[in-house]
Formats: sequence, structure tokens, C-alpha cells
Amino acid sequence: MRESASKRSAARTSAAKTGAAEKETGAAKKPASTASAGKAAPAGKAAPAKKAATEKKAAPAEKAAAAKKASTAKKSAQAKKSAPAKRTSAKRASTGSVAPLVKKSAPPKKVTIAPKKATAAVKGLAPAKTVAAEPPGGESRTALVRRARRINRELAQVYPYAHPELDFDNPFQLLVATVLSAQTTDLRVNQTTPALFAKYPTPEDLAAANPEEVEEILRPCGFFRAKTKSVIGLSKALTEDFGGEVPGRLEDLVKLPGVGRKTAFVVLGNAFGRPGITVDTHFQRLVRRWRWTDETDPDKIEAAVGALFPKSDWTDLSHHVIWHGRRICHARKPACGACPIAPLCPAYGEGETDPEKARKLLKYEKGGFPGQRLKPPQAYLDAGGKAAPPLGAG
Repeated sequence: MRESASKRSAARTSAAKTGAAEKETGAAKKPASTASAGKAAPAGKAAPAKKAATEKKAAPAEKAAAAKKASTAKKSAQAKKSAPAKRTSAKRASTGSVAPLVKKSAPPKKVTIAPKKATAAVKGLAPAKTVAAEPPGGESRTALVRRARRINRELAQVYPYAHPELDFDNPFQLLVATVLSAQTTDLRVNQTTPALFAKYPTPEDLAAANPEEVEEILRPCGFFRAKTKSVIGLSKALTEDFGGEVPGRLEDLVKLPGVGRKTAFVVLGNAFGRPGITVDTHFQRLVRRWRWTDETDPDKIEAAVGALFPKSDWTDLSHHVIWHGRRICHARKPACGACPIAPLCPAYGEGETDPEKARKLLKYEKGGFPGQRLKPPQAYLDAGGKAAPPLGAG
């Protein structure tokens, strides 16, 4: 009885142990499943978050595409609207019925540039009025005109008695003397012409002269053969075409043998009182030194300088410049130290600047020597000028 009871209690004890073990085993399994379930839960939440992020990224792209489409549509709509407007405005402008919408700007001012050749036509007395677009040396046009005219005023005070330095009693004598003055001095011409005009006083007389006799008289002037041919030829032309009278028009004078624009203007200005610029070697040298022009051709110099002065000043201007070139502003050694217009001269310093040395370079009445005329005007003599000696004297 007791054995069976002990067996029963032992069985109960083992059963209890077995149950407890099963409970422990079940409890151990349950947390594991719970843990796995806990780990799986975040994964399930992450999926929707990723989807949301993707949707957020896609949203701006879609908005940008939509905005781009909208702007394109707007531009096309504006283009469609503006196209008829442009067509309408163009149509109105072409018909001229309605003023154009855009205000026209003022046309640009035309810039006058000197042509390559500024030679004046023979028909008029005035030189060609073409001026260099830009004055030499960078000086403004206004400043150049003012300086040039001031130089002329200063020279007029220094040489108030300036006159043509060729002796003559009538237009014919002045014409012949001017032709003979080429490549020589006026003094030499003045010493030669008294014998010529004493033997041949009129164009008819000189036209019928023996060339060899004329050559002998003109020998002191140099180039006497060519000059003889010129004075006999122009005398024949005066006799045959102008009745033995010197014409008072430029276009007629330049047709005579040996007569160019320079000679014609000397005759017109001093025998007929018609303004003209005499561009001789002295004139050319000085206007370039003063930077009135850079031209080297006489006709172009005449045109450029003539445009700086009123026409009424041309003849006296020529006398002032030529006198200054012969007396002070020499070709090889100008007397800069004795020059009355030194402050206005851009070339000051090219010559002697010491006043004492410069005074020794002066010629004619400025240096105490006789002038170039044997029969100068009384005003010149009254101002202290001296007459030149005749040929062969002293």
C-alpha cells in the first residue's frame, strides 16, 4: 500500500516537473516570436516612409515640368498676339497712313573730309575751299584759325609797308617780272628789267623781239633761254588773243605761256586789286613751320591757308609771310631770337635763339641792308627802308 502510494507521489512529482518544463519551454518560445514580431514591425513602417520620400522628390519635378509647359504656352500665346500687331504696324508704316510707333532718331551729321586733290578749279578766283579734316599737330580747328590770324596781325604791325618787291609801272611789266622771278631773287629781276622794258615797252614790241637779244638781257636772271621763250610767248598771246592787254581774270592768265596760279595771283592782287594768295618758296616754308598745313603741293597749300582767312586778307597776308621769310625766318638758319612772333611759333628753336646772334642774321632793312626794289613805294622809304642799287653798282 505504502509502495503504491510512493509510486503515485513520484509519478505526480515527475508529472509536475514535466509540466513545469513544458511551461518553461512555452514561455521561452513565446518571447522569441514576440521579438521577431517586434523587429518586423519597423520594417513594415519603413516601407511607407520610403514611398513618401519618393513621392516628395517626384512632386517638384512634376511641378517644374508643369511650370515649363505653362511658360511655353504663355510665350506662344504672346507670340501669336504680337505677330498680328507687327504685321499691322508694318502695314501701316508701308501705307504711310499712320505714323510709326517707334520714334525715328535724328540722322547722323555728315563729316566733310578733304578729298585727295584739293586743287581749285581754274574758273574762279578763289582757291579750293577744302580743309584738312584734322589740323596738323592735334590743334583744334578753332585754335588754329585764331593763332594763324593773330600771326598775321602781328606781322602787319612789323611790316605795315609790305608790298610786292618787284618793280613795275603797269600790269604787263608786273606779269613779265613775275615770270622772270622764278629760281632767282626779286632784287636780281629788278636790276635786269629796266633794260628789258626800255627796249621792249609793250607786248607787241616784245612779241616781235629777236630771241638772242632778249636772252642777252636776261642772262643775269638765270635760266635765260627758257625765260626768254616764256616772255616772248606770253607777249605774242597777249597781242593775238587779248589785244595787247593783260587780262584781269584767272582763267585767262593761266593760259599764257609760263604763267601759273602763283604768277596769276601776284598780277591779280597787285595790278588789279583782286585778292589772291601767292604761294612761293618762302610762303610754303613758313606755313609749314607754323603748322598751318602739312601739304607740300602749292595748290593744296593755297586751298588750306585760304580757308583760314577771309578773302579780303589774302593779298596782304601773302606780302606779310613772304617779307618775314626773306628777312627773319630764313630757310637754313632762321633768326628765332629776333622773331616778333616767337611765342606763336611751334618751330621756335630751329634757328638761333640768342638775341645778339640772331640780330646778325637779319637781312634787308631789318639788318641795315637795302631792300629789293630800285623804286620802292614812298611809305617804305618813310619807314626807314632803302632802295636797292642798280645792276653793276658797287
